[in-house]
Amino acid sequence: MAIVKLKKGEGRTVSAGGLWIFDNEIDTISGDYVNGEVVKVIAWNDYPLGQGMLSLNSKIRIRLLTRDADAVIDDAFWYHRLSQAWEYRKKTVDTSSCRLVFGEADFMPGIVIDKFEDVLVIESLFYGIDRLKGRLLDILKTILAQDGIVIRGIYERSDAKVREQEGLPRYKGLLSAPFDTKVPIVENGVHYLVDVENGQKTGFFLDQKYNRLAIQRICKEATVLDCFTHTGSFALNAAYGGAREVLAVDASELAIEQARENARLNHFEDRVTFQVADVFDFLPALEEKKKQFDVVILDPPAFTKSRHSIKNAVKGYREINTRGMRLVKSGGYLATCSCSHFMDPELFSKTIAQAAKNAHKRLRQVEFRQQAPDHPILWAGQSDESNYLKFYIFQVCDEF
Repeated sequence: MAIVKLKKGEGRTVSAGGLWIFDNEIDTISGDYVNGEVVKVIAWNDYPLGQGMLSLNSKIRIRLLTRDADAVIDDAFWYHRLSQAWEYRKKTVDTSSCRLVFGEADFMPGIVIDKFEDVLVIESLFYGIDRLKGRLLDILKTILAQDGIVIRGIYERSDAKVREQEGLPRYKGLLSAPFDTKVPIVENGVHYLVDVENGQKTGFFLDQKYNRLAIQRICKEATVLDCFTHTGSFALNAAYGGAREVLAVDASELAIEQARENARLNHFEDRVTFQVADVFDFLPALEEKKKQFDVVILDPPAFTKSRHSIKNAVKGYREINTRGMRLVKSGGYLATCSCSHFMDPELFSKTIAQAAKNAHKRLRQVEFRQQAPDHPILWAGQSDESNYLKFYIFQVCDEF
């Protein structure tokens, strides 16, 4: 096994609990090696730091798998890791549909595996783990079968652009016998068809599961505006919670068509109306018409995917929250969130406070939430990578 030695003064992030070693931290690599292989990592003074997978095409040159320099990385190792991930989900979430593996937060770097009833969807993001995905899926199926869960289909959604930085092609397609890629699931009592082939990411945003549940109780007998509805999940939870009338908006015609299909599944067509529109244009138009709602929900896509565009992201979040608050009846509720880890909790809170000032509204915080527990937050090192979703519910009051 090749040995990677770090420069003096480097490896502080790893020592603090992180799992990534960047190319500029490495002093030497001794021994024979190929891309994707497991290597041993030592500090400048030869202190063992663990073992990780080498990625020759990426600035993240090594992703640690274990702190044990003597561990054997074989099928038994991966069986243990996948068993731990599954046991954790069984303790913390409804496992009918959930994220089974969340990359570094499950100590399995660069891989995401979602379960939608009896279908698995996998996303592989770096070279080393990509070589193992077949073995990992076989092991995972064995583990699930012990609990009576038989997987009928597997789909790969490794079509993220980041794969190109690893020298890997973007890919999506079947990894099993053909099956209907529109998969029926039930979450919080609401029925959906999850399009694992053409939906965003792996087909459905499981991280908002309990945030969607949280809005049900504030929507009883309410008029609701759901912005950036995507496939209608918050809108349908509002209707399930007893909303009288829901207006849901998204710029994507494909997403809206899927949302309408989901509404029909739940027999909510009479109470939920979907509209294709740009939210940044739609909110001012509603304001001009002096529309008011009991509940406004803002679930935008990440406005920034890098630190360089934070300023523009802040402007976007401030604008939609200002306009959203103006559309809430005094005493009504605003649910608002950000899914960008570059928009840290302090900055997001500050942006919402600025929006409230601009809208001349007073906010009373009902609760602050984050992603569902099947997307665990790993503290230390790369904690900001797994700590990304911020979700607030506020009561919005006119100033007095």
